[in-house]
Amino acid sequence: MTRLHAVRADITRQAVDAIIDAANSSLLGGGGVDGAIHRAAGPELLAETRTLGGCPPGEARLSRGYWLPAKHVIHTVGPVWNGGGRGEAEVLANCYRNCFAIAAREGFVTLAFPAISTGIYGYPAEPAAEIAVRETRAALAANAGWDCVTFALLSGDQLAIYEPLLDESQ
Repeated sequence: MTRLHAVRADITRQAVDAIIDAANSSLLGGGGVDGAIHRAAGPELLAETRTLGGCPPGEARLSRGYWLPAKHVIHTVGPVWNGGGRGEAEVLANCYRNCFAIAAREGFVTLAFPAISTGIYGYPAEPAAEIAVRETRAALAANAGWDCVTFALLSGDQLAIYEPLLDESQ
C-alpha cells in the first residue's frame, strides 16, 4: 500500500529515491527550494544541470543527488502565476505528471515533493495543493509501485492546507 503524507520538513534532508526540485528554467540554481537543493547537493549538481539544456515549464529533468540523502533530483519548472487565465493549472499539473513519469521509468519507489510554484512564482497555495494531491492520486492509481510519496513543506501554513486534502482523498 502506498503511503501518501505531508510533513513540515526540509526537502533536502529527505532520504528518498528522488526529491523534486521546484527549479527555474535554466536548472542552474536560484532561490527558495531550488537554491537550497543546489547548496545541499554540492557543486556537482550544478555541473550536471549545466549539461541538461534547461527545462521548459511543465516538463522535468533528472539528475543525481550527490551530497543529498536523496539518490536523485527530478527538476521541474512550475508556472509563474499570472491570475490563472494563462494555462497555469495545466502547466502545474504537467509538472507532477512528468515527475511521476520519470520516477516510473527509473523504478523509484519513494519521492518527496515541495509545494511547486507557490514561492516566488506566486501560485496560490490552496489551488496548487489541490492540483498536487489530485495528480499524485492519479499517478498512484496508475502505478501501485510507489512505497511512499511525501509532500515536504516548509511551513505550518502549507501543511494546514495539505492535511485536509489528504484526509479527504484517503
